[in-house]
Amino acid sequence: MTFIKVRIGEPIDKALRALKKKVDKEGIMKAAKAHRFYDKPSVRDRAKSKAARKRLKTVLRKKFY
Repeated sequence: MTFIKVRIGEPIDKALRALKKKVDKEGIMKAAKAHRFYDKPSVRDRAKSKAARKRLKTVLRKKFY
C-alpha cells in the first residue's frame, strides 16, 4: 500500500503529484493494467520476445551510432 504524508497547509495538488510519482515508481498501475485481462501463455510469450527484440534493437542502435 502506498502512503503519502500530507503536511498541514500543503496543497492537495502537490500531494496528488507526489502520490502519482510514487505509484508510477513502484509500478502499481503497470501491474494493474497487466492483470486486467487474461493473456494466453502463447500471447504472453510472443509479447515477451517482441519486447526483447525491441530492447536488443535499441542497444545495437546506441552501440553503433
